[in-house]
Amino acid sequence: MTFDPRHRSRTVVDGPDRAPARSYLKSVGLSGEDLQRPLVMVAHSWIGTMPCNYSQRELAQHVMAGVRAAGGTPMEVNTVSISDGISMGTQGMKASLISRELIADSIELCGIGYGFDAAVVLVGCDKTIPAATLALARLDIPSLALYSGSIDPGVLDGRDLTIQDVFEGVGQHAAGTITDEQLTAIEDAACPGAGACGAQYTANTMAMVLEFLGIAPMGSGSVGATDPRKDRVGFEAGQLVMDVLRRGLKPREILTREAIENGIACAAATGGSTNVVLHLLALAREAGIPLEIDDFDEISERTPLIGDLRPGGRYVALDLDRAGGIQLVAQRLVEGGKVHGDVMTVTGRTLAEEAADAVETPGQDVVRELDDPLKETGGLVILHGSLAPDGCVVKVAGYERTQHRGPARVFEQEEDALAAVLAGSINEGDVLVIRNEGPVGGPGMREMLGVTAALVGAGLGETVALLTDGRFSGATRGLMAGHVAPEAAARGPIAAVREGDIIAFDIDGRTLDLEVDEAEVARRLEEWTPPPPRWERGVFAKYARSVSSAAEGAITG
Repeated sequence: MTFDPRHRSRTVVDGPDRAPARSYLKSVGLSGEDLQRPLVMVAHSWIGTMPCNYSQRELAQHVMAGVRAAGGTPMEVNTVSISDGISMGTQGMKASLISRELIADSIELCGIGYGFDAAVVLVGCDKTIPAATLALARLDIPSLALYSGSIDPGVLDGRDLTIQDVFEGVGQHAAGTITDEQLTAIEDAACPGAGACGAQYTANTMAMVLEFLGIAPMGSGSVGATDPRKDRVGFEAGQLVMDVLRRGLKPREILTREAIENGIACAAATGGSTNVVLHLLALAREAGIPLEIDDFDEISERTPLIGDLRPGGRYVALDLDRAGGIQLVAQRLVEGGKVHGDVMTVTGRTLAEEAADAVETPGQDVVRELDDPLKETGGLVILHGSLAPDGCVVKVAGYERTQHRGPARVFEQEEDALAAVLAGSINEGDVLVIRNEGPVGGPGMREMLGVTAALVGAGLGETVALLTDGRFSGATRGLMAGHVAPEAAARGPIAAVREGDIIAFDIDGRTLDLEVDEAEVARRLEEWTPPPPRWERGVFAKYARSVSSAAEGAITG
C-alpha cells in the first residue's frame, strides 16, 4: 500500500466545510493549487540576537525552493532560541536548557495545529538541535533536520580563534597576562559572521550526532553557515523531504537504539560536548528507547578518540569539512566496526552506504586512523560515588590527568565562583563545588564556561578540579564534572559539602567521592535547608516543578 503524501493536510484544507481554513491560507499567498499539494513545515529559529542561527531565514528560502521543485507546498514556521554564549555567566543562561523544551513544544504545536504532512527543521545554536529531534520524534511525520552550519574561525596574528579564546581571554586578563587592548582584539576577531560556535562544542557535536542518528542527510552539517555550497545543501534538503514523504519514512523508524548508540560513538570519537549525554537521554525517553547514563561510558570506552578537534584538540569545525567532513568520521567508525553501519538514514541508504562516499583530503590529520588514535578510548566518562550516586559526566579528551584530590571550595551559585577565580583566590589543588545550579535548583542547569574558561586563562586548568550539578559548555576543558546527580535541590550529597572537605576524583576507577563519614553526610543533609525558589511564577517556576533529574535527560514530559 502506497503512503498518502497528504495524509494529514487533507483534514485541514479539503472539502466544503474547510473553506474558512482555505480562505485564511489564500490570504497569505497560497493558491487553491498549492493547497492540493502536500504541506511541508519548514521550521527554523532565526533570531536577530546572535550569529548561530542568523543565516537560517535565508537558508529556509532555499529549502522551500527545493520543496516546491519536488511538488510540495512549503510553509515557514519560526520559533525562539537562546544564545548560550551571550547569556553565559548571567541568570539569563538558565533560559537556555528550558528553551529546549519550549522549542520542541512550539514545533510540535505547529506541526499538529496546521496538519503538516512533512517537515524540515533548521537547527543551529545548541538547544535547537536536540529540540528538533524531540519534536520530530513526537510528531512522527516524514521529516528531517538540517544544521545551518558552523561559523568561520576568526583570525588574529595568523592564529584561528573561536569564542573559547574570548572566554579564556577573560581569565588571562584577570591574571594580568594580557592587556585591555589585547582582550579587545581577541573579542573583535573571534566571531566574524553567521554560524554556530566553531569547534566541537555542543552545536557541532550535536550536528554530527544528527547525521549518525540518520535524521539529517550525511554531509549536510559539515558545510559552514556562510559557505556558498550551503544554498545547494538547503535546496537538496527540500527535495529530499518530499522523497522521504513519498516513501512514508517516519522519524521513529530511524531513531532506534542502534542509531542512538551511533550518536554516542561519534561524540566520543571526536571529543564532543558532555551535553550529548543530557540530550540523547532526553531523546531516548521521548522515543521510548531504553538508555541509561552508564551506557555512555560503555560506548565511549570502546570507541577511540580520532577527531583532533577543539577544545581538546587543534582544529576548528571547518577544518573537519576541508579534511573530508562528517562522512570521513563515519567511514572510519564503520570500517572499524565501532558503529552500526546497517542502520537506515533519512536518505533511504544505510549509514555504511553514506560513509562509503567519503572523500578524504590527502595529507589531512584532522581525523586520525583507528589504529593511530589520539587516545584508545573516547572522551566521555561517567563517574559514580558518594558525591554522585546517580552519576555525573566528565570529558577527558583534552588532558591526561586522571586523578585529583583536594579541598572543597564551595559556592552556592556560578557568579560567586567566577568572582573568586577572577579575584585570584583559587589555589592549586582546590576543588570548586558549584551547587544549586541543577535542573530544579537553577532552575535550568546553567553552563559554566565562564568559570571553566577563566580557570584555564588564569593558568589553573591543570591544577584544580571542579564539580557542579549544572552543565558545561562544549568549549569547557580541564578536570570538570557536570550533571552531578542527585542535584542539591533534590537533597543530593553535593548539598552536604562544606568548605575544606576533601574530594577525590578517580577517572580510571570511575568514582567521585566526598571523604566525609556517611553518617556525617546524612546528618548534614538532615539539617540542610534549600534556598528559596528564585522564581515563584512564570516559565522558570513551571519548569522547576516538572523537570526530571539530569541523569534522566532533564525532560519535562
